[in-house]
Amino acid sequence: MKPNYVKTANHQRFMDGLDALEERGADECRLLVVDGLPGLGKTTILSRWAADEKCIYLRAKTEWSSYWLLEELLTELRVHPPFGYAKRFNAAMKALGEQAHNAEITGRQFAVVIDEADHISRNGKLVETVRDLADIAGVPFVLVGMGRIRDNLARFPQVASRTSRFIRFEPADLKDVKFFLSEQCEVLVGDDLAKFIHKATGGFNREIREAIVAVERFGFLNPPSSPNYGLSLADMAGKHLINDRKSGQAIFVPGAA
Repeated sequence: MKPNYVKTANHQRFMDGLDALEERGADECRLLVVDGLPGLGKTTILSRWAADEKCIYLRAKTEWSSYWLLEELLTELRVHPPFGYAKRFNAAMKALGEQAHNAEITGRQFAVVIDEADHISRNGKLVETVRDLADIAGVPFVLVGMGRIRDNLARFPQVASRTSRFIRFEPADLKDVKFFLSEQCEVLVGDDLAKFIHKATGGFNREIREAIVAVERFGFLNPPSSPNYGLSLADMAGKHLINDRKSGQAIFVPGAA
């Protein structure tokens, strides 16, 4: 499989959300919420963006406390966490301000990305800590979670009102699936097989990549009957493609329509 990063429609949704964050009307609206079902590329897209922009990327833990959050934040900021909540908070404010200033000088975007943020959204103290960090440091925070994060944050109006935009990641459409195949699959895939891959995977990135592995495994040993068209349904008929994400049952490629 080619190691190419695929800029899907979800990637563009996130970038549009960042643009909206930059154009926000109120200085305190520094929160961006990204949600969607597992397997839609949230972690891949957000971790890649954070690395490219030299931002802070954290993964929330089930037992996170505000004190633990500050410890991990300071560690990522390359600051030794002092003892005491107030000292840690003030150290974080200083380090975040310095990072934001450096990013502005070099023309980069700077933010703190917190993945698995559902753990935060259910905890009032953690939510308030994130709000304080974003407000006082003047640094955007991107909270990444699944479908319940919106409802959870709605319980805290003072935080919900500071959310610049909610971005929901959606399953890949056929255009995105074909883009995945062209960018990552080392075997040319015909339109009819691409359409079946879209249907079988439901547009979930994880399943699309699993399908690519199956296509490559077959295609490396069995050249397509029509080299210019690529592997077709007829070529792969009866071969295992992926397992259904809900039932776990094997999905096999049907014959030509």
